[in-house]
Amino acid sequence: MAHTTLHPTLVAACGLVLCFSTDAKEVDETTAVRVQSITEFNAKDGMNWQVVNDGVMGGLSEGKLTPNDAGTLRFSGMLSLENNGGFSTFRSGDLKLDLSDALGLLVRVKGDGRTYQVRLATDALFRGMEVSFAAEFATQKGEWIEVKVPFAGFKGSFRGLDLPEERLDTSKVRRVSILLGDKKQAPFEAEFDFIRTYSAAASKG
Repeated sequence: MAHTTLHPTLVAACGLVLCFSTDAKEVDETTAVRVQSITEFNAKDGMNWQVVNDGVMGGLSEGKLTPNDAGTLRFSGMLSLENNGGFSTFRSGDLKLDLSDALGLLVRVKGDGRTYQVRLATDALFRGMEVSFAAEFATQKGEWIEVKVPFAGFKGSFRGLDLPEERLDTSKVRRVSILLGDKKQAPFEAEFDFIRTYSAAASKG
């Protein structure tokens, strides 16, 4: 089981963290955002990333991971809707993360304009199987952006079945995944620089 160490840093309130936020709330100028790293997508992150395509359910989608020397990870392939398929994902190995001090995830990504999902697994089970908690984030084609994905927006499901009664327990995160399943049969490509958490730090003065 991998244990990920979180490294806190501070980011100014008017920096990229908030300018590209999916949360439209105004923020006071004296407020800072504390950022902690989950993965920087390098060989030392211990996340054991692997691709899982819809072939496990009979689909024909193809996805692959390509690391590069700059320390980013490219997720690319072809999404197919044939044979009732339509998703490709890459996910970490088993983790033991307590993210209960954070408000959400911060993802730096250069995408293709499509909408992806961040998925988290905890110890929550449905009929003895793992519940998936997911939230969407949009990308901008060919541009690096930083996107905030609030934990409050994650919704539980199991193999396409919505589980509205399930609540994400951020103190017991066991897996992190990125998934594409936007029902568009076309090639895809997104490059990821990091996944971090964010939380509002106390105002000063």
